[in-house]
Amino acid sequence: MENRTARLTLLIDPKKKQIFEEICAQQDLTSSQVVRRLIHQYILEHAGTRELPEWLSAPAANAEHKPQ
Repeated sequence: MENRTARLTLLIDPKKKQIFEEICAQQDLTSSQVVRRLIHQYILEHAGTRELPEWLSAPAANAEHKPQ
């Protein structure tokens, strides 16, 4: 199971942040949910031959990260 205690800080243009947060809100998602989904997708697409933990690559984990 995922442990959501690590913090990721990034810098983004304030205008892009505002638009991003507005779009997230329209989809009833938080910006954190969307960023976690994007990171999950990126890992799956770019892991190459790296062995991933079952909780990350299992179908149940993927269900949480599918677009709605």
